[in-house]
Amino acid sequence: MKTAQDLWDLLHEAQQLPYGAAQIALVDQLLRHVDTTDDAALRFSARLFATTAYIYGGEPVRAFPTFSWCVADFDRNPSPYHERWMHNLLWLFKNMVHSMTRFPELPLERTYAVLDDMERRYRESGHGLQPVFKHRYLVAQHVGLTDEADDWFRKWQAAPRDTLSDCAGCDPTSLVNHLAGEGRFEEAVELATPVLAGDLSCTEQPQSILSELMVVYLKTGRLQEAADAHRRSYLVERNNLADLWGIGDHIEFCARTGNEHRGLEILQRHIDWLDRAPSPAAAMSFASSAVLLLRRVTAIGHGDSPVRRAGRPDTTAVELAGELETFATGLAARFDARNGTSHQSEVVRRTMSAEPYGVQVPLSPTARRAPVAVPAPAPVVVEEPVVEVDDSATPAELIDLAEQHYRDDRGDALRAVLAAFDARHDDPADPALAGRLWTLRGYVMPDDAVTQTTAAWERAAGLFTEAGDMVRASEVRARLALYQARDEEPSAEVLSLIESDVAVQEEHGDPGSRASALIRLSHVYRLLGRLDEANEAGDRADRCAAETGDQRRLAYHGMVRAQNRAMAGRGEEAVEAARSAWVFYREHGPTREAAEAGMVLGQITDDPEEAVTALGAPIEFGLEGAQLPARANRGRALMRLDRAAEAIDDFVEAVALCAEAEQAEAGLFARQELAQAYHQAGRPVEAAEVAEEALLGFDRLGFEEPAGDTRFLLAAVYRDLRDADRALAIYRDLIEKLEGNPAGRGQVGEQAGQLLYDVDRDSEAALTFRAAAESLREAGDLVGELRLLRRRLMALNYADEVPEAEEVVELATRRYAELPAELAAEPGVIWGRSVFAFEVGNLLMRRGRYAEALPHLYGAPERLREIGAVDDADRVEGMLAEALLRSGSSREAERILGALLKRMRPDAPTRELASELYDEATNQLNDR
Repeated sequence: MKTAQDLWDLLHEAQQLPYGAAQIALVDQLLRHVDTTDDAALRFSARLFATTAYIYGGEPVRAFPTFSWCVADFDRNPSPYHERWMHNLLWLFKNMVHSMTRFPELPLERTYAVLDDMERRYRESGHGLQPVFKHRYLVAQHVGLTDEADDWFRKWQAAPRDTLSDCAGCDPTSLVNHLAGEGRFEEAVELATPVLAGDLSCTEQPQSILSELMVVYLKTGRLQEAADAHRRSYLVERNNLADLWGIGDHIEFCARTGNEHRGLEILQRHIDWLDRAPSPAAAMSFASSAVLLLRRVTAIGHGDSPVRRAGRPDTTAVELAGELETFATGLAARFDARNGTSHQSEVVRRTMSAEPYGVQVPLSPTARRAPVAVPAPAPVVVEEPVVEVDDSATPAELIDLAEQHYRDDRGDALRAVLAAFDARHDDPADPALAGRLWTLRGYVMPDDAVTQTTAAWERAAGLFTEAGDMVRASEVRARLALYQARDEEPSAEVLSLIESDVAVQEEHGDPGSRASALIRLSHVYRLLGRLDEANEAGDRADRCAAETGDQRRLAYHGMVRAQNRAMAGRGEEAVEAARSAWVFYREHGPTREAAEAGMVLGQITDDPEEAVTALGAPIEFGLEGAQLPARANRGRALMRLDRAAEAIDDFVEAVALCAEAEQAEAGLFARQELAQAYHQAGRPVEAAEVAEEALLGFDRLGFEEPAGDTRFLLAAVYRDLRDADRALAIYRDLIEKLEGNPAGRGQVGEQAGQLLYDVDRDSEAALTFRAAAESLREAGDLVGELRLLRRRLMALNYADEVPEAEEVVELATRRYAELPAELAAEPGVIWGRSVFAFEVGNLLMRRGRYAEALPHLYGAPERLREIGAVDDADRVEGMLAEALLRSGSSREAERILGALLKRMRPDAPTRELASELYDEATNQLNDR
């Protein structure tokens, strides 16, 4: 048997839960026991709260009997507890009237009777009739009595607001709906703008007014605001069955703005809610919006799209449209039979046959959009001059010219000369000249023409051998071996062949040939993971290249050296090498090499500005295979520069590229980074949507660490959205999952405690800070523990839990005394210890215990000034002076305050308070 106190505790527990199934289950448990007690106040308050829980939890039909019981109890035996909750009871009349219109089985006369009773009670209790007029307007609007609705609307608008009027978000929501219905869209925006700028903490806000504004924004050309209103509103409504009607509005919005795919996703997510709709009216509205969407899906050629429903066979879009049309029109007929009008049937028909708005509104936060240019210098595009080939050039002269173009990285010119050769001449009879020609032909083959390239170079090697030029034959065979090994680990045969070529070139070749041979050897060593040898071979190649004086060759060597050094962990040298290549190619071209050099530099530099600039080159050039890493890395660089808004487009593109390449795992990480960018850019709704997509994927794949990071981000996002309940639920889940990670538990617990403190749930905050402090101590973070002890003290202070707060003071004092000397001397620790003294002073002085605060405050201002925390020192010294003043030491207080005022800046934040205290101390001394 539960005692009355047990049940009061259960009621309090239920009141802390968010509206929904869990809260209703607890309320049901409570109601099963309340009548077993003699506590009349408990019986009344439990049913009164149950009425609210049923309404906002999606089961309003269950609110009718609990509300009726409360009204009868109020009338039968007026008691002091009735007076205490009278405002709540009168407020709920509005919900009852509104709910009664949504059930066609309830006679309209009963709704009018409740309205009359509501008006009588409001008058008798001395309240205004503005809420009564509003609800008479809403009933007339529901029935379709236009003239009567207009009359009540005018009365509602003319009547003054009072404490029973709907909140600052709900009244304007109804007004926005009315204005939109009359086509007065700009007025609706003007009305809503200051409302949204305020603090809307009502259960139904801001999602309800945002839902009304979706179309209003659209009609006034504010497409981004329309998309934002949809996202923000749906983000809240999608989790509560009571918001099924509003979810239907989102489905209609998607259907009419070119977002049929997103609308179908929303419908699929909520179609099973239709079986437990909060009211027939909500079911009718949702179904009619769904019919509109399904007709649009069919019209664009996807009528066979499957829709899954729990406990039923799968159906298609076109089949479900027919089923829901019958359902919606049937319900509308029932309402019209009850109301004596055809209004609801007309509304349903208009909804189901609505045309698109004629404008595309991108709603997916991961959909590609028109890119926003990142303001960074673009790579210099060096145009190749028009190639003119002398008609009288001999075959040897053409081959000489082609080789020069190859050395100058002039690919178009090289191809033009070879085309001219083929048009004018047959292959040379001289095998040495023919070998040079086939070597050049191998250079210009497409990247994917492996067979043709191989054949060209094999033929060239054979021709050089025939000509007795073993040096060039060796070079071509080495080049071919490296080419064939580029996509796999080189074999021992390849390494041997290239090492053999190095020996040949060092004995017989010129500096350029030796440099090329050594660079090939460096490549092979890198592919084999033999990085020291790769760097040594590269350095030898650089020395040979320096002998040639060829700056273009040196730039290419810089690219190779950058990659070798980076893989060997020699970061500074790698960046220097990449930068040298980047500078050369940006000035001299060609553009492709500039893009490749920018890609290398952008990936390894520690300078985010440089990375943004360099990575713009491969992105703008469209460097094949580089778009995903270039976009991802530029996005990260922009994030480091606090340019999150610019990073969004790069991460959106990264998500799209991952999808095109079917890189599902990489796509999840790209979404995680995109969510972070949205969060830092102040766009929390998109951040939440994208982060939840990433989290679903991470959980599905069992990626615990990134899933935990994403949950942590989501909690911060929901804090920004002022959805404390959801954020706290994520924090609790994280803490549970971090059972073996005390440092992680402490970090998450600190965030959860701060959130509880921010929403004035101080007792819970104190408990959460306590657990987090213990976790950090377990992790060896002694400074972190002390920080959380200070926050716990603050929470206990405002929770008025003084004995426990005093225990925290004693504990923190011991912890500071136990700190190692080198740790205690750190500026951050000195600051924390001094501010802790301030919080102790705050605890004691709020309760008039001024003399007790003094020992804690002495010395704290001096310690703060030693570390340069001047403003904090002034604040603590002002508190010390006030404690002296209030405890009778006026002269000492005056002395401290006088010195403080002389020292303080004119704009110091605590100067005004210090001046007031100084005057008070002076007056006390003068009065003696």
